[in-house]
Amino acid sequence: MSEHNHIATKDMQNDCVLQLRNIKKSYNIGQPTEVEVLHGIDFLLDRGEFAALVGPSGSGKSTLLNILGLLDQPTSGELFLLGLPTSSLSDECLTALRRHNIGFVFQFHHLIEAFSVLDNVLMPMMITHGKPDAETRDWGMHLLELVGLKNTFRKKPSELSGGQQQRVSIARALVTRPALLLADEPTGNLDTHTASSVFEMLRRFHQEFSCAVLIVTHDPRISQACSRTLTLVDGSIISDERHPRET
Repeated sequence: MSEHNHIATKDMQNDCVLQLRNIKKSYNIGQPTEVEVLHGIDFLLDRGEFAALVGPSGSGKSTLLNILGLLDQPTSGELFLLGLPTSSLSDECLTALRRHNIGFVFQFHHLIEAFSVLDNVLMPMMITHGKPDAETRDWGMHLLELVGLKNTFRKKPSELSGGQQQRVSIARALVTRPALLLADEPTGNLDTHTASSVFEMLRRFHQEFSCAVLIVTHDPRISQACSRTLTLVDGSIISDERHPRET
């Protein structure tokens, strides 16, 4: 078994999905313009958590999200995904770990117009495994049914509304059954009613799929509805507030 396959198939029953230890990130290192944008970030995110990351523009949220998603590496510190330290992994291993264990939902859906709705949902699987088999296609159709779009599977993304496209992107994010779902302003382009629907969908899937969820949002209604809110200001987490669970 190759190294990256071993990593991707590691025992993923760890309750602690994400752990950051003293994460720092600097740009233009060694130059007069060197700047540190993250100043020692520490937090844990467990499988059962549904958390929000908030903060003003320029606070470092996008930088931190890229590191959490293994799209960028910190300058120093350690990020553990499902108990696995990631700082010394090769790009190939990081890619395998990300594809198998992290789902992404963005403000802009990034659906591929040349492909059908179903093929867009299956894209993460197709990138890794090639042409999907019948079982994989059935799983994709099941996800589309869960987001209320089973009858659109042959359509192209442009034939859907913005809210429907976002629901397709949620199904795509869940297709690998990830342990961690990262959502970057997932309701930012939606009207209030559609935004509420998308948020409730994320919360329902968090419960059904037992994945940890971290939502970056500027909407205080969204952050207050999460079980936890992390506030990032000037590259540091200044508060970590847990909200009472609904009874």
